[in-house]
Amino acid sequence: MGQDGEMGLLRVGCLGAARIAPAALIKPSASNDQVVCAAVAARDPARARAFAGKHHIAKVHESYEALLADDDLDAVYIPLPNGLHGQWTLRALAQGKHVLCEKPFTANADEAKQIADAAASSGLVVMEAFHWRYHPMAARMLEIVGSGELGEVRRIEAALCFPLPLFKDIRWQLSLAGGALMDAGCYPVHMVRTLAGAEPAVVRATARLRSPGVDRRMEAELSFADGRTGSILASMWSSTLLRLRVVVTGSVATMRVLNPTTPHMFNRLSVSGPKGRHHERVAGGPTYGYQLEAFRAAVQEGAPTLTPPSEAVANMRVIDAIYVAAGLKPRPAASEST
Repeated sequence: MGQDGEMGLLRVGCLGAARIAPAALIKPSASNDQVVCAAVAARDPARARAFAGKHHIAKVHESYEALLADDDLDAVYIPLPNGLHGQWTLRALAQGKHVLCEKPFTANADEAKQIADAAASSGLVVMEAFHWRYHPMAARMLEIVGSGELGEVRRIEAALCFPLPLFKDIRWQLSLAGGALMDAGCYPVHMVRTLAGAEPAVVRATARLRSPGVDRRMEAELSFADGRTGSILASMWSSTLLRLRVVVTGSVATMRVLNPTTPHMFNRLSVSGPKGRHHERVAGGPTYGYQLEAFRAAVQEGAPTLTPPSEAVANMRVIDAIYVAAGLKPRPAASEST
């Protein structure tokens, strides 16, 4: 708290000069007068300095460790490769920092449970950056599903497919927990689970590989204990070049949503049934702005989040099960020396 009882700025350090950081942290913090991106560090200090200059970040640290040790920072945002999320979240907690960690939360469910336990013991806020969950579109989808407008929900399908032909990209590296299911498929898994309000079993899964152990396309069939079914489709390189949608089929009507992942860019929601079809566009600002404000409220006001570590563990368990059903191994956590 500042003088006169005013809430002070939430000072966030950016652990890595990643491509996602401007959208997820820099721009939304510039629009939020209670949050500031106060520092950055990168493995290449020169890159960190260039990043700081471009985005007007006041402080540059020469290493990740130095940033975490900065007592002027309250929290860190971690946009590192998937396989590094776990170890750096643990190190941030050890330094007393709250954490906003990019999705997927960790390399696998066992690592996610380790982080969740550490977060619970620390009393600090740890939040997985599933930004779609904080947008009004997510609330609207849940409202429709819960209203009975669709009747009895019978099936939930979600897909996120986009082309990533940059095959030297870190998202293709097994050692960094890469693969289409991890980077694209974590969203459909999360969406199906969220809309179902329950945890699915994996019935079967089929992977197409880019390299040994690394999926470029993943498809999985899911089932729920109450008889509902579901499916996810994820691709970073296949004949399905672009697909961003959710379909919820009920006994009375069907809801179709175009682009539930980044609905601030464009979206379309429709419900069709015997009474006809209606369409709507769900208004709202960038998903990342809602997410950052939720993180701030959790840290400064003790507000609950929609994507806590317990949710992350559950999501990673489904991801691991899909890999196993497809004949692959869950992603390995990166070694401390990576």
